[in-house]
Amino acid sequence: ILIFKHDVGSIMILECLTCLSHKKNLNADKYRQSPRGKPASVCLTPATGRAIHLPAGHNHLLSCCREGDWWLARSLTTGESGYIPSNYVAPSDSIQAEEWYFGKISRRDSERLLLSLQNRRGTFLVRESETTKGAYCLSVLDYDNTKGLNVKHYKIRKLDSGGFYITSRTQFTSLQQLVFHYRKHADGLCHSLTAVCPVLKPQTQGLARDAWEIPRESLRLDLKLGQGCFGEVWMGTWNGTTRVAIKTLKTGTMSPEAFLQEAQVMKKLRHEKLVQLYAVVSEEPIYIVTEYMSQGSLLDFLKGDAGKLLRLPQLVDMASQIAAGMAYVERMNYVHRDLRAANILVGDSLVCKVADFGLARLIEDNEYTARQGAKFPIKWTAPEAALYGRFTIKSDVWSFGVLLTELATKGRVPYPGMVNREVLDQVERGYRMPCPAECPSSMHELMLSCWRRDAEERPTFEYLQGFLEDYFTSTEPQYQPGENL
Repeated sequence: ILIFKHDVGSIMILECLTCLSHKKNLNADKYRQSPRGKPASVCLTPATGRAIHLPAGHNHLLSCCREGDWWLARSLTTGESGYIPSNYVAPSDSIQAEEWYFGKISRRDSERLLLSLQNRRGTFLVRESETTKGAYCLSVLDYDNTKGLNVKHYKIRKLDSGGFYITSRTQFTSLQQLVFHYRKHADGLCHSLTAVCPVLKPQTQGLARDAWEIPRESLRLDLKLGQGCFGEVWMGTWNGTTRVAIKTLKTGTMSPEAFLQEAQVMKKLRHEKLVQLYAVVSEEPIYIVTEYMSQGSLLDFLKGDAGKLLRLPQLVDMASQIAAGMAYVERMNYVHRDLRAANILVGDSLVCKVADFGLARLIEDNEYTARQGAKFPIKWTAPEAALYGRFTIKSDVWSFGVLLTELATKGRVPYPGMVNREVLDQVERGYRMPCPAECPSSMHELMLSCWRRDAEERPTFEYLQGFLEDYFTSTEPQYQPGENL
């Protein structure tokens, strides 16, 4: 993100960096948010763990030494130093510093953000075009009596001379000038630009530099969110500053040595649709520290009041996000082994992320490892995995098909009225769940493809992601021509 202007040995001098936490708040802790209208803060985290605050939205002259995801920085105005997450700063005169510029965000994600309930007509963002290299897209929230709230996308083209335009009759020397113009006049757009779309804060890679195995004393358990067979989930605070989720495992659930080895692999899995693993307490009772997702598990969300309001477009979008996360797991040659709604977490704006990947393999409970009894999720497990222990990405695809029924039924238990043993017997005989009420037949056909007996005939997650992302948009134009454009 940063443009290095001067190289001075191992210290890079950066001219006029802007903290981006006015739109990406590092400490997005609902108990510590700055009052509305006042700048938030971004932390410099020194080796002592003491937080140093820089006012967001202000220019800071920093000297930086690039070190992976966390850069050693020193404020040349205050002299204070520490580590900053590299994705929280940008040169102040660059497009990256503009609060309306969202960078490499997909069309689908831009629509999800803009369609959040608090947004009004004319809310907008600018992003990179997915289809044309070097071009941008202006995404605007609109409203009409037929569609209700909907998002219009306008391609921003680049002139050979370096300027920008949506329509060739109105050209601008910069993107900033283009946005300024359309904030004053609709000029052919569906609506003038009224407000910048609120952004979800980016996840830092870990809690701080070198904060991986952390002391238990650095964590505070604030609010119990749930309890399962093998432990509890808490909302907590790390180091007195950072909101996190903490999964506490009962002593004896898994070997600390095996867990630590697996966690080293898990922490390398980084994707916007996977819950970020931050840190661990590796001595029993094991603590797993992850990013905090405000709406909890997808299963609880579906069964709650908010779930009752969800309609097919939102449910398909949630499924596509889960498929996107699992497509990454697929590319990384990893296996989840326990994919179900209870292990998907929901954040603001209906963002869904896959959680608890890989942990099922480490559980040492006899009833669980025997793949029978109440603790083992038979109803989500592919036959070859339940009967013979053959867990692969294709058995995850089977589980995804079952998860689709959870979405379609707002959290109903799969195979209603059947006990685990009966489910296994019936599935082996060729039984498959019927199409849920009000579920399109095309979606049920997708479920059936996930439940093919031959694992190799099941679709890939890459295919599932593409199918779900294009479920509604394949017949719609990619970009709006606009009125008089």
